[in-house]
Amino acid sequence: MTIAVEKVIYTARATAQGGRDGHTASDDGKLDVTVAPPKEMGGNGEGTNPEQLFAAGFASCFHSALKLVARKARVDCDGSTVTAEVGIGPINGGAGYGLEVALVVSLPGVERSVAEEIVAKAHEVCPYSNATRGNIKVDLQVA
Repeated sequence: MTIAVEKVIYTARATAQGGRDGHTASDDGKLDVTVAPPKEMGGNGEGTNPEQLFAAGFASCFHSALKLVARKARVDCDGSTVTAEVGIGPINGGAGYGLEVALVVSLPGVERSVAEEIVAKAHEVCPYSNATRGNIKVDLQVA
């Protein structure tokens, strides 16, 4: 099932050169990074990598969704954090590569059952969650 947005309100644009061992920049100049494979994948590890960029985006986006859901539920989420762990590895007997994600959410001072409910609802709201749902494993963890 393809999910289509009703109205595009913002479009990000970035251009990559050199693939995993190159350079990536956004058209507005706000993102300008050298990319390099991590040492675990045979690189020198001296640049960032696509998985780190994806983790940063997913964590930031999910945290915004979490704050929105918490606010609507009148739950104080001050001091909350979201850590995204993005793993990459072979799939289909080594024919390609896939990703998996763990989102580790900390909601200090919030009862665990309430925190789990807010995290589940945030997973329904977050655009990254909606984009990955049914495509990759996303494990939600309340710390």
